[in-house]
Amino acid sequence: MLLQRVANQGIRLGTVFDRALARHPANLLILDHDLDVAPELGRRIAMAELADLVDDLASRLWAARIRPGDRVVVYKSDGFDIPLLAAAVARIGAVPVLLSPKLDGATVAELLRRATPAYLLTDGKKLTGTLPEGIGELADGVLLAAGTHPAGTALAELAGVPRVAPVTMPADHPSLVTHTSGTTGIPKMAVHTGRSLQARYRPQATIAALVRRREPLLLHVSFVHSRAISAMTLALSRGVPLIVLADDDPARAAELLTRFRPGVIEAHPNSFLRWEELAEDPRRPLASVRYFSSTFDAIHPRTIRRMLAASEHRNPKFAQLYGQSETGPVVGRTYSRRWEPEHDGRCVGVPFPGMTDIRVVSIDGRPPTRESPGRIEARSDGRAVTFLGEPERYAAQVDGGWWKMGDVGYRTRWGCLHLLDREVDVVPGFGSTLVAEDHLLARMSDLTEVIIVGTGGRPVPVVCTRDDKPLDLDAWQAAAQGLPPMADPVHRRLADLPHTATTKIKRLELARALVAEGVGR
Repeated sequence: MLLQRVANQGIRLGTVFDRALARHPANLLILDHDLDVAPELGRRIAMAELADLVDDLASRLWAARIRPGDRVVVYKSDGFDIPLLAAAVARIGAVPVLLSPKLDGATVAELLRRATPAYLLTDGKKLTGTLPEGIGELADGVLLAAGTHPAGTALAELAGVPRVAPVTMPADHPSLVTHTSGTTGIPKMAVHTGRSLQARYRPQATIAALVRRREPLLLHVSFVHSRAISAMTLALSRGVPLIVLADDDPARAAELLTRFRPGVIEAHPNSFLRWEELAEDPRRPLASVRYFSSTFDAIHPRTIRRMLAASEHRNPKFAQLYGQSETGPVVGRTYSRRWEPEHDGRCVGVPFPGMTDIRVVSIDGRPPTRESPGRIEARSDGRAVTFLGEPERYAAQVDGGWWKMGDVGYRTRWGCLHLLDREVDVVPGFGSTLVAEDHLLARMSDLTEVIIVGTGGRPVPVVCTRDDKPLDLDAWQAAAQGLPPMADPVHRRLADLPHTATTKIKRLELARALVAEGVGR
């Protein structure tokens, strides 16, 4: 798209911190955890320290014989050192392949096979506790970001090596590999170039330009997602103090919110759902927030309302971006306190003019509507260029330059895209499960999550409650009035549900588990 291409020289991930230091040397990074690669830096880190750390890590990787074009699979314990290591890998012209710490060992082994030839950058905990024995045989070499293990070389052993100059790769060369959520099976590995990353950065930069003050940004985003890279780059390039959470525990979030009073929050939809209770916290941890932002997945209207109500600004905004790991954001919209959710249902926004486009393709020959939704397809220069090890799978999702999003919905005459369901999650004859879930959450304040899945019989609602209290069945029956017939609700702890790296619920996996238990038949 035209505005994504103008002067697009690539994101240059390897020198992001150098450029941030040159423009905003007084800026700070604040963490809720220690860095495994440099715990001595503490949790308030100056930009000069960050730039030096990335330079040092890159030099150690070079000393370990990693060279331009090599792939480095980063699979380590969770922490902000993941994007720092990605920058260090890119700094010497190699390609970081980021895998979520939540992935199991067998899945990591399969993704490492797809990335071969590649180095594995992990840590002692993962090698001894998660990864299968002999994992090193799939890699050109094993490096340890922390800890020790006989099967790998610790980066700590390479301290003091000579520094090396940054390597600049062509803008169309692979610059980063991230994986999809894996809600339908083994994740796909999306290959991004410097140019495609810069293209997906631009819609976000357009929204960020509306935030004129350099208010602190609190970020809780999966560190292996391309959104973490673009959000980090955007904040640092603008000189915005960055507060990074590795854990979305409400108590921890409230502590940092109260202490640092950020003006902007970006987080996963399910994290905002967990933080609804902060609206009732007497410390008013959300009072300073002027802008809320979320992407990755549909967010419930109740959550948006509670976030906006908790802000003490006169006119706070909630921005929602809709996109995919493969495409970056393709549509977006903002909400205010004047918003009435019943007026627009599941509207997730409109395309970014000159940067992205969207269309909805009929499934049954009729024009797509709420009653007869179509398949959503998107177009953006921010789209990944292939799937690592699976080019044919990538090609199957392309239709003449349009990308099949795997979702169903429709567009209004005003151009607003309404997202109704994932295509694989559609329950025949039920209508939109997302609409039904919004309905239930809006009417039951004690619900912290509800997921409606098909099991071959009546759809099964899986519910989670605040503090895991027993579900009020009378209140449930009242809230479910007017919805299509469902099986009796199944109560689960939120922590026991299968989650992706971006905290989405793995609906198909959940449905299979229920079938195995004989639920819904």
